[in-house]
Amino acid sequence: MSLFKARDWWSTVLGEKEEFDQGCLCVADVDNSGQDKIIVGSYMGYLRIFNPHPVKPGDEVQAEDLLLEVQLREPILQVEVGKFVSGTEGLHLAVLHCRRLCVYAVSETLGNVEHGNQYQIKLMYEHHLQRTACNMTYGPFGGVKGRDLICIQSMDGMLMLFEQESYAFGRFLPGFLLPGPLTYSSRTDSFITVSSSRQVESYKYQVLAFATDADGRQETVQQKLSSGKKLVVDWVLNIGEQALDICIVSFNQAVSSVFVLGERSLFCLKDNGQIRFMKKLDYSPSCFIPYCSVKEGTINTLVGNHSKMLYVYQDITLKWATQLPHVPVSVKVQAIDSEVKAEVVPSVTVKVTIQSRVTAQKPYLAVCVQAPLAVTCDRFTFNDLDPGSSETVVLSVFLKGNFPPSELEGNCVLSCNTPTELNPEGIPKFAQCKFKLPLRLVCFPAQPSKSANHKLTIDTNKPPISFLTIFPDFADPSEDDQANVLGFQFLTGSKITLLASKTSQRYRIQSDQLEDLWLITKELTLRLEEHFKKQNCKDFACTFSGSVPLQEYFELIDRHFELRLNAEKFQELLSERAIQFRAIERRLLTRFKDKTPAPLQHLDTLLEGTFREVIALADAAEENQANVFQAFTKLKSATHLVIMLIGLWQKLNADQVAIMEATFLPLAEDTQELGWEETVDSAISFLLRTCLSKSSKEQALSLSSQLSMPKDTSRLKKNISLFCDRLAKGGRLSLSTETPTQQATVVPGKT
Repeated sequence: MSLFKARDWWSTVLGEKEEFDQGCLCVADVDNSGQDKIIVGSYMGYLRIFNPHPVKPGDEVQAEDLLLEVQLREPILQVEVGKFVSGTEGLHLAVLHCRRLCVYAVSETLGNVEHGNQYQIKLMYEHHLQRTACNMTYGPFGGVKGRDLICIQSMDGMLMLFEQESYAFGRFLPGFLLPGPLTYSSRTDSFITVSSSRQVESYKYQVLAFATDADGRQETVQQKLSSGKKLVVDWVLNIGEQALDICIVSFNQAVSSVFVLGERSLFCLKDNGQIRFMKKLDYSPSCFIPYCSVKEGTINTLVGNHSKMLYVYQDITLKWATQLPHVPVSVKVQAIDSEVKAEVVPSVTVKVTIQSRVTAQKPYLAVCVQAPLAVTCDRFTFNDLDPGSSETVVLSVFLKGNFPPSELEGNCVLSCNTPTELNPEGIPKFAQCKFKLPLRLVCFPAQPSKSANHKLTIDTNKPPISFLTIFPDFADPSEDDQANVLGFQFLTGSKITLLASKTSQRYRIQSDQLEDLWLITKELTLRLEEHFKKQNCKDFACTFSGSVPLQEYFELIDRHFELRLNAEKFQELLSERAIQFRAIERRLLTRFKDKTPAPLQHLDTLLEGTFREVIALADAAEENQANVFQAFTKLKSATHLVIMLIGLWQKLNADQVAIMEATFLPLAEDTQELGWEETVDSAISFLLRTCLSKSSKEQALSLSSQLSMPKDTSRLKKNISLFCDRLAKGGRLSLSTETPTQQATVVPGKT
């Protein structure tokens, strides 16, 4: 018995005396609206879709939460959501009955009355099953792209595979007695089940595809003489007990694992069937679900039991236990997968209102934030808007990646058609707006640090302002020392300290990483400008008199470029191993087709070894690509900081700062084909040969029209240093192609 009881965020009662089992519950964006829904199917044949909203204690669930309720007249064994319809990558609903598999499209029709919108399901296709079904799983079998295939396990041990609208093939599991849980691992392209022998068994999809056809239980003479192979298991693990459920998990901070819930144990296995860890349970479990953990290298698991308890484990360690009002049958998580390792990941609600003064046809709203920030829903489609009408949508923004963003801004773009007399179908129109996100979204107050590797000093022409005034959301009024010293900590762990001088008009920002200084420095200058603007002070200005940290900046450039070079090496190695893999496959296929079988001469061993090399290289390349993106984000933060410092140092106006931003931040995304280094080097070279040139000889030098990845960063770093040197000696940024001497002769009174 637990001292704690689970508090309902939302709950509802489903019908009277309805029965449910493990496959009854699914959480997914079934209507492709960008927001997850709860799909429930019962043995009474009722299919329900909910869009839950929080309910205060004592209040009743709103009727609007139930989007759809329909009786399908047959018991529902399992519901799943995936890419089940050909020609589209939209999500569809698969419903498994005893003798039928039905795939539906769930859509919303906007209502014209106060009752709101209506949801309906449309049958896309169905398969009539020759055998009684038990359960199903789905996934990109065979590594297909953009679609999901379905595998159904029958009560007599046959795996029936469907390629969307078509039946593919069927295979009987060897030594079958009773059906067990079934799942698919996309990482190894394998089906994993637990047999009546109390063994976890894994079967490769390719082995199933090339095995003898299973049109009947008994093999005929013709089948024995055919080219099909006997179904062979990939790996087996004896767990000594029956299993209730299997789940495959693969999170960014944890390796791929196979979780098996037994009658008295919880097993975590590697891809090859080796036990990673196991946990003996002193109760009878009923359901479970692994989910993302905030601690690196670990996985959290929710386990429900028949004593109305819900347990939370981190690997094998019990972290929490709570009492439920009922016995759980199935459990799922609604939470967005975030890689941030903080205990709490905050989010901010963004409300977007669209107002139309004219008729707007097919309005479409896109909301964008730069990674590692993410939104819960980034696309919205509306019905036609009449003049004077409006629509409002609500979404949430949160930090998904485990590193700070380079900008705290978002962008909304609306597209629609406005009809005219000459063009009734409408003329395309676009509207755009930006919104600023709060600093508290990515950091929180912390204790200031006395020492740091990087320090910046911003000078002002006004006395320092108390941090209690300009940072009320971070400073504690009860702490007097926070008037001049304030600490910040990003959700990712790094700390920044902000100090205000008591004797001079200066502010110091310090941190252990150069890139972490950017957001706090920007926030400081913005809040100071807003403060003095409210005071009707028009002459407030910030300046920077220190040295621009170019050497630290160059270290970030080198780190980013090194990862790009690694990406090229991984690409070359993957290409070599893929060619080797295909060559071995061709030789094996020739041996298998030969009427006079010959020894394989260890070709199968070589194929397996090459396959593992390909998988390992692909994993390493994927990890390196994630590191490239993280390094690029850090580089952008440091670049923003360098631009700001140069602007304050040389007192550049807004147009000149805009030229610098276009020069140093030309790319929204960094790719191998067009990278940051070569693009910025070309842009700086253009400025050095035009507005910042010293002589006509420099201007006469031609620029290369081809952008390609350089061998190293020495030229880029030299040009950046030269760029700063020219500005320090009086050079001024301009989009004109004339030299400074030519510009001086045009302006009267200048020499």
